[in-house]
Amino acid sequence: MLLLLVFIVSIVVVYVYFKWNFTYWKRRKVPFINPSIPFGTAENPFARKEYIGHRIQKYYTNFKAKGWNHVGLYFFSSPSYLPIHPDYIRNIMSKHFRYFTDRGTYANEKGDPLSAHLFNLEGEKWGKLRKKLTPTFTSGKIKLMFPTLVRCSETLVKAIGKSNPIEAKELLGCFTTDVIGSCAFGVECDSFANPDSEFRRYGKSVFTTVIKGQTLASAIAMVNPGLAQWLNIKLIPNHITQFFMKLVHDTVSYRETNALNRRDFMQILIDLKNSKSDDDRLSIEEMAANTFVFFLAGFETSSTTMAFCLYELAKNPAIQDTLRQEISAIVEKHQAVTYEAVTEMKYLSQVLDETLRKYPPAPLIPRVCVEDYQIPGSDATIGKGTRIYIPVFALHHDPEYFPNPEEFVPARFSDENSIQRHPYVYLPFGEGPRICIGARFGLMQAKVGLIALLRKFAFRLHEKTGSSLQFDPTNLIPTAKDGIWLNAREL
Repeated sequence: MLLLLVFIVSIVVVYVYFKWNFTYWKRRKVPFINPSIPFGTAENPFARKEYIGHRIQKYYTNFKAKGWNHVGLYFFSSPSYLPIHPDYIRNIMSKHFRYFTDRGTYANEKGDPLSAHLFNLEGEKWGKLRKKLTPTFTSGKIKLMFPTLVRCSETLVKAIGKSNPIEAKELLGCFTTDVIGSCAFGVECDSFANPDSEFRRYGKSVFTTVIKGQTLASAIAMVNPGLAQWLNIKLIPNHITQFFMKLVHDTVSYRETNALNRRDFMQILIDLKNSKSDDDRLSIEEMAANTFVFFLAGFETSSTTMAFCLYELAKNPAIQDTLRQEISAIVEKHQAVTYEAVTEMKYLSQVLDETLRKYPPAPLIPRVCVEDYQIPGSDATIGKGTRIYIPVFALHHDPEYFPNPEEFVPARFSDENSIQRHPYVYLPFGEGPRICIGARFGLMQAKVGLIALLRKFAFRLHEKTGSSLQFDPTNLIPTAKDGIWLNAREL
């Protein structure tokens, strides 16, 4: 009888708790979608039947059509805020950044050291690390790493010459693994010759367990990072942590013992580690965490972007021909693929910008409100601790800003067209103080790889891949469910 009473009381308490939390947006005077117990606004988030970018796009489209500038959502009992109007987005990301400095993602320096990287850190720790790492990706530093990009692109061309048809994502993943392995760790991976090499295997393992993995632990970390911290939850498996920690430690030890100095990302971090200034100095743990996130971003997002770009070029041969003509003319002018030559290729930049519009690496950008905030020109408020999601995928596919959004039109990003758009409707790398620090490197990596391929091959769709793609609903990063198969004809 006592157990039954406890059970009934528990149910009532949970019900009252949900019902009270579900009044949050009404009390804050923000229009909202009526939630239901237990999942809130969303359908079962663990079912993952639909790509998250498409799911949020539906909310965005429906409520924008009603004239709403923003909408309140609930993830389980936790309130989330979805800005719709680009002015609201600009306020969050830049103009009123001090209210939204943090991402609200999980970092656990002691229990899960690789999670304590620039993307996840908050407050003063983030600010100090950002200041230390900002000089890492200047044009001058990227120029020093440029020969490595060219060398890896030559290996990519040889590999594609031996494979036909090609699965673009897999081959380009080998290319980006080799680039990041060399630039971040000084490791010569040779992933094409050794597809089962340790570095390549760990790269795939990171993707499947960290990016794609959906566990109770990751759900707790997403909904309540504070509880996850208290529980000392570890999202990155021990074998991955041990691999990257050992790799960084051994690389640093070898270089310092042998007085070896390379022009790469790792050397920049070593120089920071040995800085005379306490403000600039990095620990080995900080080095490992930030080489890990550099690997994570550079390997997966760059290879995915390049694969989607080749897919669109294969679908649109006229665009492919125009791009190849630009590449040929500028390389001939410079007599080689140089850093200066790549920066001259305006149409290549437009093609990549359009690829990133259709297939943004992050369909949502998270923020968390760190101080109660009143929305300008209204009596609506966002409370401290509330999660915010910038709907990047929805913005990029909004016909108001990008007419016929499913068409691939690089000319959208000509100077004259770009200047006419609101600056906060195109956000492939975020914006404001928390803009992606490695964006320039990622773009340069993609450009060098595409230049090498388009100089040697013409690409067309293979019969395994149709003229439309389905996204894998289990992946946050847009990924073709059945791969991207292309025919590569040598020129």
